[in-house]
Amino acid sequence: MRILVTGSTGQLGSALLKQLKGSDYKVKITSRRKPEGIGDFEWVYSDLLYGEGLEEAIKDVDIIIHAATSPIKHSKMVEVSGFKEFLSKMEHIKHFIYPSIVGIEEIPFKYYKEKFEAEDLLKNSSVPHTIVRATQFHHFVENIFLSKSLFKRYIVPGNFKFQSVDVSEYANHLTGLVEKGPQGRAEDFGGPDIMTLREMAEMKININNETNKVLSFSLPGRLSKSFSDGKNTNPSRKMGKITFEKYLSNRIH
Repeated sequence: MRILVTGSTGQLGSALLKQLKGSDYKVKITSRRKPEGIGDFEWVYSDLLYGEGLEEAIKDVDIIIHAATSPIKHSKMVEVSGFKEFLSKMEHIKHFIYPSIVGIEEIPFKYYKEKFEAEDLLKNSSVPHTIVRATQFHHFVENIFLSKSLFKRYIVPGNFKFQSVDVSEYANHLTGLVEKGPQGRAEDFGGPDIMTLREMAEMKININNETNKVLSFSLPGRLSKSFSDGKNTNPSRKMGKITFEKYLSNRIH
């Protein structure tokens, strides 16, 4: 069985490569630039934005784990237009595993809307597939909201809720789906705890012995309300074991 991992230089792609290293699978990886330390993995160039290298990437593979994504630049082209072109070349693929995000149909954020559109493209295609949504990654929440303090303050929309999950646990879950075969829309994969952003900031301060304080505020609008209401969480799917606290502790040891 031969597996292709797209987006092999990203956070999820890199975590997938660690999970697959030493496995019995024949692994092929693809991205715009060649990642370092790929060992015995075969790398090929491809670019969803321009439709380059797609045929070569999927040649002679049975299963694809699609970790390629572009949340900031050219997201519509990569997530929807490029993805549609990619799907059109998959007559021989036995199982396409699509990582997605919890709550994307309820959160009015452009990138999330595009991910939801991509899910529909996959559902309406003839490609055997599994769609599995996850809550936000620990590193995503920290990097976006808690990476830097301003005037000794973490300034956060404190009523935002997150159920963050460790990227390596999600990668392990995705590789475990390879043997199970196509499931359509699979159950979500959520982190072990639901916390407000203020609580997460205070936890980081405590673990790192920082002198920073937290200044929290509320934001108006539908996007803010969706995060405050926890539309990005799934309390019934607390699958991950590595907490945000453990993630932070591991960063300093």
